[in-house]
Amino acid sequence: MNSTLAPHIVTQDPVPGPASTATELLAEITADLSSGADIRALLRRFLEPIIQLAQARAGAVRLLCDDEQLRLVSEVGLPPQMGCAEHTVGRHCGSCGKAVDADQLTWSPQLSECGGNTQHLLAPLGVNHMLAVPLGHRGRVLGVYNLFFDQAKGPSPKVRGMLRSIGDLLGLALDNARLEAENLRAVVMQERQMMAAEVHDAVAQDLTFLRMRMPLLEQAIAQHDDARAARFMGELRDALGHAHGSLREIITQFRTPLDPLGLAQGLRNRVDEFASRSGVEATLDNQMPALALPPAHETQVLYIVNEALTNIARHASAAQAWVQLHRVDPSHIELRVEDDGAGVRSNPSEPGHHGINIMGERARRLGGLVSLLPRAGGGTAVVLRFPAPEAVTKT
Repeated sequence: MNSTLAPHIVTQDPVPGPASTATELLAEITADLSSGADIRALLRRFLEPIIQLAQARAGAVRLLCDDEQLRLVSEVGLPPQMGCAEHTVGRHCGSCGKAVDADQLTWSPQLSECGGNTQHLLAPLGVNHMLAVPLGHRGRVLGVYNLFFDQAKGPSPKVRGMLRSIGDLLGLALDNARLEAENLRAVVMQERQMMAAEVHDAVAQDLTFLRMRMPLLEQAIAQHDDARAARFMGELRDALGHAHGSLREIITQFRTPLDPLGLAQGLRNRVDEFASRSGVEATLDNQMPALALPPAHETQVLYIVNEALTNIARHASAAQAWVQLHRVDPSHIELRVEDDGAGVRSNPSEPGHHGINIMGERARRLGGLVSLLPRAGGGTAVVLRFPAPEAVTKT
């Protein structure tokens, strides 16, 4: 960067008037905003045209950060020492602070509102005046433009009004970017909480079962009761396998997004995968192919289907499985996962049976209820009933 300020641009061609230039700038900024342009890049790109519109000698952009500092993110025509000495200034510093606090353009003749560093660096170069233009939206200011002048009168009232309009538009862009950042933080926190809940629900119960069975295994070994020791060892092996499978499913779910084709395709994929891996013939009867659920609810439904099918593969000794989704009344939806296997276990302490607790917790997150019932004709039925969303498409 040059150590002196850039001179005004001189051209022999007709130069558009301020109104035309401002209109073009507003149109370009609006177009970039609608295309999703990066806000910092947007601020840098339009700094030089704004300097030309105001007939300023130099300019800078500062953003208000969480630490209540105005941080320099771009500049044009300033000496390099300026970026080092004034990289950050306090939120209430000088003209910038007044522009932020009052949400209005602030003129600083002779740089009277600025600190010693700014005056010391710019005054010898013939620049003695500054206009601070806030970047705000609905009373919230998120940044400021600094425009530096060598003329005491500064821009005309008409040009100042145009600068204000540009500042408001860029303030809107900054506010949208802030909201997106806050939403992203909220989503990340929700994802972390969901992951913690999934690990607790799906793995912690298996670990509790392992801890409860371990003393019984040790006791059987000490008593040389080989039959009991073998049984407990088998239970521990099954529970450990279940915990490992649950953990892999959690990792897969958080690594792989939901199917873009929605719940119907998600159910189809899980039923087909179950049949392929287990060798059990499986049938899907989806009577609500257009059902659309919020992503968090869709995740819980698919997890319950996964858990029910996994239990069939591991414990039911079934030849046939059925998955059915239908509406039971105008306000409730029912999902049934059935098999023709060994039936409901009578001993809830047996390994794998506590999976119903995990499914019950997921059902509660849907505002619903899950039941484990004997199936008519033999086998087991896992029945999930939950409220229908307000905008369910009727089929």
